[in-house]
Amino acid sequence: MSQVEAPQAEATRERGPLTRRPNPLWTFGLLRSELITTFRRWRTLALLGVLAAVPILVGIAVKIETGDGSSVGGGGPQGGGPAFISQITNNGLFLVFTALAATLPFFLPMAIGVIAGDAIAGEANAGTLRYLLVAPAGRTRLLLTKYATTMAFCLVATLVVAISALTVGALLFPLGDLTTISGTRISFAEGLGRALLIALVVAASLIGVAALGLFVSTLTNSGIAAMATTVGLLITVQILDQIPQLHALQPYFFSHYWLSFADLMREPVYWDNLVKNLGIQGLYAAVFGSAAWARFTAKDVTA
Repeated sequence: MSQVEAPQAEATRERGPLTRRPNPLWTFGLLRSELITTFRRWRTLALLGVLAAVPILVGIAVKIETGDGSSVGGGGPQGGGPAFISQITNNGLFLVFTALAATLPFFLPMAIGVIAGDAIAGEANAGTLRYLLVAPAGRTRLLLTKYATTMAFCLVATLVVAISALTVGALLFPLGDLTTISGTRISFAEGLGRALLIALVVAASLIGVAALGLFVSTLTNSGIAAMATTVGLLITVQILDQIPQLHALQPYFFSHYWLSFADLMREPVYWDNLVKNLGIQGLYAAVFGSAAWARFTAKDVTA
């Protein structure tokens, strides 16, 4: 070692290594920062406001239609999600199930698609992505933080719909013991517990869309393009899910078992479709999450 290199080596030993592994507390700080940033955006608040308004509109419409003592029409066959609408006048708790069934096919996934699609592409478009990568996070940790934030939004959005529906149902309709799809009576407390479980299942049903949106977000530097592509794919898949000629492929679509949460209102509970739904969501999360990681870790970040 030369006389010039020796003092430099000694100084390096005194200062410690220049590159250090990020502290786990820093990771929680990054997640906290992402959560605060996401939920403070006007776009996020607007999406939650629209979701909260859906149960209000449904409840008012049912109240007006049944104001003269007539029953609600237009419900589907008993056991389907929309069929809960015919039970709202008997028990306001059914508005929770109806609102989730009404928002799950489009409103909730669209909101998730907007948040997930903007996760990486929005940062690149704003010119802040490379500054995030300068911090001691690493691309993998940043991607996981973005996905965790999107999943938090899934849960919050679903709970907003459920809480709004429960509030409107309590104000406009009676509450009490309720009758399940199977015809058995359960207490209001048990019904409330099942409503919470259904909300959690609905939130878990969106993890596939969240992973798909995150993957799309790594493919472009335009947040608007990523959001539009994710929502477009969502609509396309749901259209394909309604074409009879594609019945062999439909069980593999992420939206195929979404309304299986209605089976939680049976006695006993039918678990087959619920398990298939969660399995499909896990598969989509694994495939598109891995694809997002592979793309993001190899991406040339210039913005």
